[in-house]
Amino acid sequence: MKTIVTIQLLTLTLLLVFAGKVSGQPPRGPLVVSPQVNADKSVTFRYLAPAAKEVKLSGQFLKAPVDLSKDAQGIWSVTTVPVKPDIYPYSFVVDGVTVMDPANVAFFPNERFKASLVEIPDDAPSVYSLTNVPHGTISYEYYPSVEGSTGTLVVYTPPGYTKDKAKKYPVFYLISGTTDTEETFFKVGKTNLILDNLIADGKAKPMLVVMPYGNPAARIAEQKSQAKPADIMNRDSEDAIKRAKFFETDLITNIIPYIEKNYRTLNNRENRAIAGFSRGGGQTLRAAFNNMDKFAWVCSYASYISPAEMDKGFSHIGGNAGKTNQQLKLLWSGIGTEDFLYKGTVEFEDYLKARKINFKSYVTDGGHTWMNVKKYLNETLPLLFQ
Repeated sequence: MKTIVTIQLLTLTLLLVFAGKVSGQPPRGPLVVSPQVNADKSVTFRYLAPAAKEVKLSGQFLKAPVDLSKDAQGIWSVTTVPVKPDIYPYSFVVDGVTVMDPANVAFFPNERFKASLVEIPDDAPSVYSLTNVPHGTISYEYYPSVEGSTGTLVVYTPPGYTKDKAKKYPVFYLISGTTDTEETFFKVGKTNLILDNLIADGKAKPMLVVMPYGNPAARIAEQKSQAKPADIMNRDSEDAIKRAKFFETDLITNIIPYIEKNYRTLNNRENRAIAGFSRGGGQTLRAAFNNMDKFAWVCSYASYISPAEMDKGFSHIGGNAGKTNQQLKLLWSGIGTEDFLYKGTVEFEDYLKARKINFKSYVTDGGHTWMNVKKYLNETLPLLFQ
């Protein structure tokens, strides 16, 4: 009887303590579902902010920010018109402050503000859809980088990589743009899923894809607890060229040796490709043109080198078209007609034409967006290592 009473008293004590703790917690707000993709491809966005005076939605699927309306629970909401299927970054502007969507775990990897992501699926599988095919593996790697820093890479290995231990693969180095990180081609560009689908369809060769962080100066500053250097607005400036060279040094002296030591790779120029978007495209062109012994496949996504810089720094490219055309199995340039780099890209392509340098040009609609990057990937991946 004594034991039973003791247990009853202990149970009562625990219940009282637990009740006290629960009563001391702040009340939970209502459940918020956001974003909600509707059957007609419209999207409902919601944001809980009972005390806010104004909430707006900003997104790459909108021409201008739109207002949300508040209900009695303090949830602000808006439903868009049907949106073209794709993956889009978006954010809320709450009383003038731009914020992520707290109800959404998907976000855009970036050095600075990290927008939320919404995917509007198409009725039929898209090039980047997760489909029932064999899938490659994504790995995160650390490597010894420039100035004693620790570098970061995302590496894709194709389906079957772990089965045949004797097989070696070509490597595609893929560099993202200004303020993007090593995760952007994976989480926003969906490179792994695009390549999975192309390999399964027999349209692309199995390959490794190495996605580095293209801003080692920012990484060094971060690891030293210093402020990151300001973004470069003039892409043709001396500082831009200097930073591109800094990344090139990291790529050639650290990244490539690390990959070739730790993965089963085919280690010659015919089995190395390089591509990049925006700033990463400029880094791609400079690194490739400076190291023609390293890369035979070169793709520029919404980027260019000015004719003046080509003449000054890369005269060997335009000055000997026969040798350049022999060395490069692919030189590819893609751009959107609404891209703010369209004019510079056209001038770069005109420079190549005038000097009889062979290249493939791809022009699409749209602007400087990751929606277009997925198109560039889908166009170029089947061309590599063929």
